[in-house]
Amino acid sequence: MKISNTLNTSSTITGFILLGFPCFREGQILLFVLFSVVYLLTLMGNGSIICAVRWDQRLHTPMYILLANFSFLEIWYVTSTVPNMLANFLSDTKVISFSGCFLQFYFFFSLGSTECFFLAIMAFDRYLAICWPLHYPVLMTGHLCTNLVVSCWVLGFLWFPVPIIVISQMSFCGSRIIDHFLCDPGPLLALTCARVPVMEFFWTIISSLLLFIPFLCIMGSYTLVLRAVFRVPSAAGRRKAFSTCGSHLAVVSLFYGSVMVMYLSPTSEHGAGMQKLVTLFYSVGTPLINPVIYSLRNKDMKHALQKFLGI
Repeated sequence: MKISNTLNTSSTITGFILLGFPCFREGQILLFVLFSVVYLLTLMGNGSIICAVRWDQRLHTPMYILLANFSFLEIWYVTSTVPNMLANFLSDTKVISFSGCFLQFYFFFSLGSTECFFLAIMAFDRYLAICWPLHYPVLMTGHLCTNLVVSCWVLGFLWFPVPIIVISQMSFCGSRIIDHFLCDPGPLLALTCARVPVMEFFWTIISSLLLFIPFLCIMGSYTLVLRAVFRVPSAAGRRKAFSTCGSHLAVVSLFYGSVMVMYLSPTSEHGAGMQKLVTLFYSVGTPLINPVIYSLRNKDMKHALQKFLGI
């Protein structure tokens, strides 16, 4: 594996080197095949959910419309990192341009922000469905559902542009080597010519707000859901209520559990290997697992997928 040193001290930054997962050439090819399969399975799984919701009239409800939009988001989320990672596996230099690095930085975090907001409105939808079942069709109208979806995308893409632009204007010194498979704030801030505590503190604050505001909304929604479920007299009714929330809670646990480890303190002393593994889990692993979770635990979705796939 050849990594040039042409990017070490030049005043004009032409790019960074993404180390990714360093190993012998044979290992790089094996990783290329593995992640190509994972990427294709992710596209197929999430694409199948979108198609099932689109073509099954019974799934034209707010819950499944939100799920289809979430699957669409997952496709773009994994696409913001994996294609470049695949190209790097076959590259000798592993160079990403300066503009390419910060574009990936922006889209990866904007799509991740949008996912946080989507998980919150999906929890809110479950709260309305379980706590206000008779009023649910009046409360969660198609118009409100559309507004919530649009709001998630807009908020997600407006959350990070200012700090990312500020970081892009900083001076970078040293080898320009990023020991990661994507352009991440921790390794990037470590390459700046001088530490900028104010920027690090600001990044921590906006990341914490992004994580905790939707997370508190999710926890609040499910606290009210649990209180309502325990008032249901029949065990069958309680099981049905729990089954509608179980998939979403599993997805929330997987995503938030890993993201909170990394981005509440992006410059903290995480080992490079641990950073890569945790980031790989929530950016590649969860988009692959989510369709399985939703289809296995939901009879309507399972039936619609079987019908769509002709099984």
